[in-house]
Amino acid sequence: MDILLALLYLVVGFVFLIKGADMFVDGSSNIAKLLKVPSIIIGLTVVALGTSLPEASVSVSSALAGQNALAISNVVGSNIFNTLVVLGASALIKPVKVQIDSVKKEIPFSILCTVALLCSLILGAGTAIAAEGGEEMTTYTLGRIGGAVLLAFFAFYMYWQISSALKARKAGEIEEEEDDGKKISPIKSIIFIIIGVAAIILGGNLVVNGASTVAEKLGMSQTLIGMTIVAVGTSLPELVTSMVAAKKGESDLALGNAIGSNIFNIVFILGSSALISPMTVDILAVIDTIAVIAISALVLAFSATGKKISRTEGGIMVASYIAYLVYMCVR
Repeated sequence: MDILLALLYLVVGFVFLIKGADMFVDGSSNIAKLLKVPSIIIGLTVVALGTSLPEASVSVSSALAGQNALAISNVVGSNIFNTLVVLGASALIKPVKVQIDSVKKEIPFSILCTVALLCSLILGAGTAIAAEGGEEMTTYTLGRIGGAVLLAFFAFYMYWQISSALKARKAGEIEEEEDDGKKISPIKSIIFIIIGVAAIILGGNLVVNGASTVAEKLGMSQTLIGMTIVAVGTSLPELVTSMVAAKKGESDLALGNAIGSNIFNIVFILGSSALISPMTVDILAVIDTIAVIAISALVLAFSATGKKISRTEGGIMVASYIAYLVYMCVR
């Protein structure tokens, strides 16, 4: 495949992923509303899953194609981008206020999920013969057992969030939104869901094929292209959502969107991908996973001091991403 055609695949794939996720969320949300499901539950489930569907499509497609480095690096790269750029850029627009629950619960839980991923990879350590040179190299595998553990974390997270939301609503802390009169018919909602899923699957395949070809033609590793081009492309929904939320002063939404997406990426996407097809990667994936833990700890420290992420801290986060990007390119 010509590199220009591969780049076209990437661009078209990203468009399909983002628009497909939008249609899926619209259709699913409307079905939920028609079934009288509380709006807060829709946000915690359908919308949260919807914004992570681009990463899910790319990682699952990569796992099925045997491109394990791309499958894991896409998720890890997205989490680094979400944490440093999405949150950092939001803070640059307007300091991000942090709820006490985020400091005590969501951010520590996202760190715990990443530690579980790291432990699964280390426990799956082994040796293999390198393709070039014939030398032995250490490999790390996220197997089906590790995937099942991550999915157990996902099930707990969903139960925790939904039960918390229902308790808050019962206590009167969350008001039911008024009907905005924008409901669409059930048939149209189902069509939206079907088209959305089809677009997501097609977009995922296009991105994987395009990214793999670009990596091959430019001599880049699957890990590098997954951590950069693919990670940024699949994180565009989170970036746009959080920056718009920050501009409107809804900083808790900006933070929740980024942290929630990180949790979904690790436990749902990698858990599902590993359950479908065990993924074996090299030491770079382990290093990048450790980087996610360190970056999340940095955000926790920023959040705990002053209960907000200031513009200065946002600038440090964006600068840190640029520095890590340079490191990834030269390593």
